[in-house]
Amino acid sequence: MNVQSLAGEWRFRQAGSQEWLPAIVPGGVHTDLLALGQIPDPFVGDNEKKVQWVAEADWEYRYQFAAASAILSQSHIWLVCDGLDTLATVTLNGKLLGETNNMFRQYRWDVQDILQANENELLITFASPVQYITEKQAERPLPGVSQAIPGSPYLRKAPCQFGWDWGPQLPPIGIWKEIRLEAKAGPRLADVHLRQNHADGQVTVSAALTLTGPMAEGLTATLQIVAPHGEEFVVETAVTPQIHNSQLTIHNPHLWWPNGYGKQPLYQVLVTLRQGETTILDQRSYQLGLRTIQLRQDPDEWGRSFEFVVNGVPIFAKGANWIPADSFPTRISDDYLEALIRGAAKTHQNMLRVWGGGFFEEERFYDLCDKYGILVWQDYIFSCSVYPLDNPDFLENVRLEVDENVRRLRHRASLALWCGNNEMEWGWADWGWTRPDLADMKAAYDQFFHHTLADWSTTIDPDTPYWPSSPSSDTPFENPNGQIQGDAHYWEVWHGRKPFTAYRNQFPRFMSEFGFQALPPLATIKTFADEIDWNMTSYIMERHQKNDSGNSLMVGQMLDTFRLPKDFDSLVYLSMVLQAEGIRYGVEHWRRARERVAGTLYWQLNDCWPVASWSSLDYFGRWKALHYAARRFYAPLLLSVEDAPPQQNIYITSDLLEAWQGDLHWYLETLAGEQLASGTIPVAAAPLATTPLADFDFADEVTDANRRDLVFVAQLWQDEKFVSQQTAYFAPTKHLQLTNPDLTAVCQQNNNQLHIAINGRSLARLVELSFAGADVIFSDNYFDLPNGRTANITCQLPTGWTLAQAQAALRIRSIYDSFATG
Repeated sequence: MNVQSLAGEWRFRQAGSQEWLPAIVPGGVHTDLLALGQIPDPFVGDNEKKVQWVAEADWEYRYQFAAASAILSQSHIWLVCDGLDTLATVTLNGKLLGETNNMFRQYRWDVQDILQANENELLITFASPVQYITEKQAERPLPGVSQAIPGSPYLRKAPCQFGWDWGPQLPPIGIWKEIRLEAKAGPRLADVHLRQNHADGQVTVSAALTLTGPMAEGLTATLQIVAPHGEEFVVETAVTPQIHNSQLTIHNPHLWWPNGYGKQPLYQVLVTLRQGETTILDQRSYQLGLRTIQLRQDPDEWGRSFEFVVNGVPIFAKGANWIPADSFPTRISDDYLEALIRGAAKTHQNMLRVWGGGFFEEERFYDLCDKYGILVWQDYIFSCSVYPLDNPDFLENVRLEVDENVRRLRHRASLALWCGNNEMEWGWADWGWTRPDLADMKAAYDQFFHHTLADWSTTIDPDTPYWPSSPSSDTPFENPNGQIQGDAHYWEVWHGRKPFTAYRNQFPRFMSEFGFQALPPLATIKTFADEIDWNMTSYIMERHQKNDSGNSLMVGQMLDTFRLPKDFDSLVYLSMVLQAEGIRYGVEHWRRARERVAGTLYWQLNDCWPVASWSSLDYFGRWKALHYAARRFYAPLLLSVEDAPPQQNIYITSDLLEAWQGDLHWYLETLAGEQLASGTIPVAAAPLATTPLADFDFADEVTDANRRDLVFVAQLWQDEKFVSQQTAYFAPTKHLQLTNPDLTAVCQQNNNQLHIAINGRSLARLVELSFAGADVIFSDNYFDLPNGRTANITCQLPTGWTLAQAQAALRIRSIYDSFATG
């Protein structure tokens, strides 16, 4: 196949204007206008409001080009658009090719009779998505997201781009994926379905081929698989109208495992369609991880399990929810995307839920998930709204979207689940949607998500389980957040203003959403707010808070836990450690209940713009306190304390495949370090299980007079090597008799790595390390440091820095510094 890219420098203009301006494709109107200085940065201040006109207008993109001779020499030529966002009319040399209405689909047109050798003009006119959905919503209003421009369910475009409770109302317009000419003679590969059969310690890989175009004589298909260590497997099959399949067997296969359970070896697969000995008609390449996966739902003493099983091993899913990484997705670089996925893997995460309010991600996202061992819970793109599923044209559009994307992704080692939608079953059950004027829509929902989409999904991809909605009990419209079966979303701590202790009352079979907000780091706030606006109730701060009363909810819970912060910088810090402590509280509880709860996915991993949100990684990829906490609470070996003062109960939860042995050292001591009691307990942690270690009742030691001056310290050791530490208290942090820990740091350099040894003269709660003028990822951060212990932290020395510069720029603070003014 011959390919000519049409990406690069185009021209664009607002419909009705005369001047053509330079544009970059792939790209979009907002980013092109921003590059020209014709709009302010929508992410700064309240500029989001000032650029609303962009998505309310129509736009035109034009490209003039000569066709390559290698293209023109072929008998079949297509214009291929991988992604047009969204309402596009496409003409070539004045001839209408077609119209589009789905940003999730590829569009392909035959241009053999239209394409010219030297002078071609491709014109793509985009109609306003806002005008379109506004008109549709006026015809029949449908319930949707209160923070969004009304009517988005009518258009097959990423729902969150119209606004969400963490995202701006900035719907992009433009050519958002690759655009090219493809040319070839003879038949081509329309589809390749790779499947695996695991039996008797070997794997048979089959490739079912679907051809399009006229059949020809002498066709062969070659299936070539190269193992990670270089061994090659090849089979060649004659292709006839009756036979389009190839298969081969891999002996001694290297299995692919989720992060933390083993390695992620990837086999390189090449499928080649030939005519005769030398003529290559078409090729498809894939990376393939060899593994089995199932969603186990077996009856048990609590109801029915909801557990992912990979290669026969039950996996506790540890992860987060993924949203689009930028409001303008064409700005997402490969390096930035990898940093986000790598950040999940480094915190022991093994699953990301690609949430249904975004879009099907590009190949590079799934490449990275395959590489890093991140299972993907993939929602179909429906979220929190009523959709016009009674409309035959809408359904056919969705059918083509589903068909294309399932075929594109079904071979992925990382793909774990197809899920029908986000929170729509919950909406019908509990959000007041069940009313007479929407009765037809409820029936359409039932038919589509419980039957039609389920059939489409399992027919095209019979190897990946389908789940109708998240949350769901798998019983239509009944108890979608139940604790007996299915998955659950729990938002009572955030929206319901319940304390973090409420998490311990929940025992879902799988917790696929829960969360608590924090501000982003101050360095991020500085990118959108001037210092005069550094106040939780300022206009600009509330423009970058999309959840109703979100800042008030943060502050309310903050004051339940911590003392009033002395300044805005301290408030930012407290918001982050509050979020980390809250999510830790929930995850540790659910991991302790591993035999009953099979996974936790917190909301949310990442941001699409600089904002106060539930993310653990902010828009610039900075690690918030929650992300550091995740590295501890998602560790394969988790030491946790179930505190119920004066009781402290200790558990160890293991995701290891083998038994683990070590020692637990525990201490009851004052904040100044005076020990009241201590001991050592041998630890034998069972694999893939939670093991209770000890229950302590300190009723005789803890009194009303000393409870604010005590800490319980538990440390896990193995062969004189420190593994992890937990602390627990007998009073709220705001009531602790914290004194100035007078933290000191000794820095040493080893090549490009910095070693920091931190000590204090009394307990330091939630110690934060940072560098003025540089972003780094520390080996640990936002940790408790009891008196008499040393925290040994490492990080990369910032590029170009000396040891002296690092020492001068190092900043250390703890909870004490958030309120102390002396």
